[in-house]
Amino acid sequence: MTIQTGQVAPDATLFMSPKETAQISDFRGRPVVLLFFPLAFSSVCTQEMCTMAEDYSVYSGLGAEVIGISVDSPYVNEKFAEACNATFPIASDFNREASRAFGVLRSTLGIGLRDVSERAAFVLDRDGRVVYAWVGENPGVMPPFEEIRAAVERLQ
Repeated sequence: MTIQTGQVAPDATLFMSPKETAQISDFRGRPVVLLFFPLAFSSVCTQEMCTMAEDYSVYSGLGAEVIGISVDSPYVNEKFAEACNATFPIASDFNREASRAFGVLRSTLGIGLRDVSERAAFVLDRDGRVVYAWVGENPGVMPPFEEIRAAVERLQ
């Protein structure tokens, strides 16, 4: 079941880089935007992360941490972040721990790819409580960035 607004976000380990891990709970104390996406370097995922990279200063100006999350390896996500000019982390959920915990692990995608993340967005408040949750029904649809930004602004 997908995590709903009002719930405390589950904790999970993410690979922030090939040699560094972090827990989602490590980011408590500030608003956090978690952007789950299916696959690095696919067209819509690239558009999503590049859009966030362009708008990142708005979120950082509001004191929010943004974390992109996919099941790709930490090495792939490191290159993907460079390609998107992302100055926020694009973390690896290679073990699918966060995707399972948030209820956004998609069993199949396209022509038989299995166990990738849904396109989903969660905004967490400073205490780690979910104040906004969106899960796309179609992986080809971008998240509603205006709603995500508004959720972060309401935390100010």
